[in-house]
Amino acid sequence: MWFVDRLDAKRPEPARTRRLVAFVGMVSVIPALIGEIVVSNAFASTIAPPLTYQGASFQAFAVAAAIEEACKIAVVYWVVWRRPEFDERMDGIVYASRAGLGFALVENVLYLLNEQSLSGQIELWIMRAVLAVPGHAVWTGIIGAMAARRRFDGRGLGLFGGYLIAVALHGTYDLCVFAQTPLHLEGHDTLATLVIPAVFAITLLGVVVLRAMAKTALRLDDADARIATARAF
Repeated sequence: MWFVDRLDAKRPEPARTRRLVAFVGMVSVIPALIGEIVVSNAFASTIAPPLTYQGASFQAFAVAAAIEEACKIAVVYWVVWRRPEFDERMDGIVYASRAGLGFALVENVLYLLNEQSLSGQIELWIMRAVLAVPGHAVWTGIIGAMAARRRFDGRGLGLFGGYLIAVALHGTYDLCVFAQTPLHLEGHDTLATLVIPAVFAITLLGVVVLRAMAKTALRLDDADARIATARAF
């Protein structure tokens, strides 16, 4: 959150609104969990179990990525989309990434509570700190960036296009993790090990893409600010 706020240091968003988005992002874990359970149970008889490649793909894209990204970006649309504070392109990134990080906070706690040993908790904490936390910020931030660009410029893929890209990145990330089980069960231990770097690559790619989007948003917002100042005089 501090890193994204620094990018928006010239015209920062109200601290109260940022905190509100983060809090609602935390709460959005509840509908996400409910949705994931409902969808998983509804298709349990027709979709292969998670121990298979088909089941792992379904859980990665249709259950985890699609539902979680929908819940996170819904926070932005519900809480700040119509508020006067949302008046710049960069705001889409600020609020969306904050919603994603609020979601990640609660999700991390739930994952840690499921670990039985201290060593397992430490290992999980480190892995999620460098991968899942920036991942959640980046994936939802991309949706916010594209939605804001369409709103202010009438250009780009917009909310739905950004959502599809976020689901693709998030789903691919999760698939690399979920596929570890069927790979090991079939004796493909070497291939399973080779898949792990893809998780880091996907996270890094998302960071690079979002950083580029932030630079574009700031450049256009600065131009609008200069025009508004010139008109005022």
